[in-house]
Amino acid sequence: MIYILSIVIACTIFSNPNGDEKIELKVVPNVDLEKYSGTWFEIARLPNKFQNKCAGNVTATYKLLEDGKISVINRCKKNDGSIIEAEGIAKLANKNGPNSKLKVRFAPAILSFLPFVWGDYWIIELSADYTYAVVGEPKRNYLWVLSRTPQIDEELYNNLLEKIKLHGYDVNKLVKTRQQ
Repeated sequence: MIYILSIVIACTIFSNPNGDEKIELKVVPNVDLEKYSGTWFEIARLPNKFQNKCAGNVTATYKLLEDGKISVINRCKKNDGSIIEAEGIAKLANKNGPNSKLKVRFAPAILSFLPFVWGDYWIIELSADYTYAVVGEPKRNYLWVLSRTPQIDEELYNNLLEKIKLHGYDVNKLVKTRQQ
């Protein structure tokens, strides 16, 4: 019995080392995917390995396809001035769930049957006029602040930081994106 209790306690400690419960990541209730389509400028992000060569001018362009999936083209400029481009596809995470929870894949289509090639793309904040959005995922490892324009007002940015904190993210880790 003590052995089982020790395992339970160890699993609890190591699965949540800070001892605080992560709040459930809430998404916006509904997204007009046609309105969401188009180009978004990255304002800030949590650092991640797949964008480590991006020095600035980061954009994501979405296009709603006839089959309901979404074409995704991510672009950024490297330090040497060259452009990196990644093409992907997004789909609803759950056909019966909110359409603000998407799965995105940048791996070749032949690998699309593998669950681990799909990443969570959850829209957690979205302005009513679709001028800004915040995208994250439940483990809080990834986060992007997006805008239809290359820069946003500092007051709006600070308000978004407060909202992002309420979603359980550490905003001190956010890196602002250089847009020219």
